[in-house]
Amino acid sequence: MTTQHGNDTGTGADGVSRRRVLYGTAAAGAATLLPGTAAARAVGRRDAGTVAVLGGGMAGLAAAHELAERGFAVTVFERKALGGKARSIPVEGTGKGGRQDLQGEHGFRFFPGFYRNVPDTMRRIPFPGNANGVHDNLFPLSSTRISRNAGRSDIIVPEVLAPGGGNLDLDVLKETLTGLAEQAAAIPASELALFLNRFIVYLTSSDDRRLGQWEHVPWWQYMRADGKSEDYRAIMVRFLTRGLVAVKEEVASTKTVGAMGEAFLLSGLGLGTDGGLARMLNAPTDEAWIDPWVAYLRGRGVRFEVGQTVEALEVGGGRVRSVRLVDAAGRRRSAAADWFVCAMPVDRAKALLSPAVLTLDPSLASMRDLRTEWMNGLQFFLRRSPQGIDQEVNFMDSPWQITAVLQSRLWKHDFTRDFGDGKVADCLSLDISDWDTPGIVYGKPAKKCTRAQIAKECWAQMKDHLEDTGRSVLPDDLLHSWFLDPAISWKASAGGNVNDEPLMVNTVGSWEKRPEARTRIPNLFMAGDYVRTNVDLATMEGANESGRAAVNALLDASGSPAERVEMWTLYRPPELDGLKKLDAQRYRAGQRNLFDTL
Repeated sequence: MTTQHGNDTGTGADGVSRRRVLYGTAAAGAATLLPGTAAARAVGRRDAGTVAVLGGGMAGLAAAHELAERGFAVTVFERKALGGKARSIPVEGTGKGGRQDLQGEHGFRFFPGFYRNVPDTMRRIPFPGNANGVHDNLFPLSSTRISRNAGRSDIIVPEVLAPGGGNLDLDVLKETLTGLAEQAAAIPASELALFLNRFIVYLTSSDDRRLGQWEHVPWWQYMRADGKSEDYRAIMVRFLTRGLVAVKEEVASTKTVGAMGEAFLLSGLGLGTDGGLARMLNAPTDEAWIDPWVAYLRGRGVRFEVGQTVEALEVGGGRVRSVRLVDAAGRRRSAAADWFVCAMPVDRAKALLSPAVLTLDPSLASMRDLRTEWMNGLQFFLRRSPQGIDQEVNFMDSPWQITAVLQSRLWKHDFTRDFGDGKVADCLSLDISDWDTPGIVYGKPAKKCTRAQIAKECWAQMKDHLEDTGRSVLPDDLLHSWFLDPAISWKASAGGNVNDEPLMVNTVGSWEKRPEARTRIPNLFMAGDYVRTNVDLATMEGANESGRAAVNALLDASGSPAERVEMWTLYRPPELDGLKKLDAQRYRAGQRNLFDTL
């Protein structure tokens, strides 16, 4: 049915291509001389100290950005590719006739309006022709569809409802109103009242209650989902957890899910937003963001060493002395620095918690209890653009909680001209958020399916939703090829797939297990989407915020006179301050929230 492109496209056994190992890698040897030495200062670097940033994803690049602008000599060590989970993944060998390779993704990029730290960074990355740098490559998401199966009408948010939208389409408007009416009718009035009550309870809850009570209550329990209708569970409970943050509703922290619901609501009202409810990039992520960012940082003196895996923190004298690195060929060396920012994903940062490290900071041991889940991307490359699919589609009832974007409606590129073999006209880019629920074709969860079965299952789950509109939206002859995130690979000994890039999820009680940016080790700082942040969710925004927090902690530890990094917090309506103050008093007295009466 399809042509598969995966780990066999010019990559080694560890999934790192020769091109990416060489990209940005300085000379390897028995030891590494970081910037800040005489050799580095000879090219005009200000010597504010040397910093080794361990990891070149969102957190690592954000930390490197702020450090470089404050005069530190920075080297970033990255095992795979700069950009981390946000990067583009070229499908190597697919570009013909001077065209670029087809572009894969770990998952499509989505920028809610309540992101503030990421947009600030993007404004400070120059981009040719853009007054506001990379930020001008963002544009409002103006059309989305919430698709239902089993004959239920979809809900469409048409362009006319969004700022700068198009002309009124009566058919779209009719379908939107029909879908909204059906969804409202499908949920009993008592359950709609319950949902509104739970939302009001959260909005008026004090910070003390959110952290002390709701952090320890699963979203399923908070929403009182037991015994409720399937539509209530699907829309109000499951979709807000598995569909948006890839965590199961039975274990998801109410503090986190509630905060995200509040942030989306307020940004939809234009409160605390950088621009609109949600935005997307107008080109592949590397082109629109990562490559210009790396170029800017190189211009600020940042060095990048890609293909270098951090194996261990080498400690002595109560500090981190150096890090031990290993490259794809198995060659090991050590790199010393004054300061270290650990910006690796949580599953890899845990491996650095040796007895020697934990002796210096025992609190880091709780990181081992943090949980990860899978949320990975799959791209379907199409021979022509499908009709009846909007910029974004949420397949709400799909067992694997699939969300997709149609790239032709987002990117400024002409696909046939710019990508692939000249026969690809579009790309439907998917996020698969549930890897544990059986599918509709093979009756197996994605973790137990082969790569080809995953592709076929996703195609079938989308058709199951779209065919009930009466249109043949995804005929099989539309499909040119597909590409599954190479982080997913089959391992016979595991009896299924393994994931090289899982996602930290906010389970009940996880806040207490997450580290602060500043550790008890005087020259070690933590950055990553698992570090405690105000946004409190494993996202690009959380990673960026954590990188900023790590830099501020480093500036404090070093006694630097440099200006501290600005950090944004989620918007809190001042109109609710009185009710939250009252709730704080009630919480301390052991009483329920004033509205928590149902």
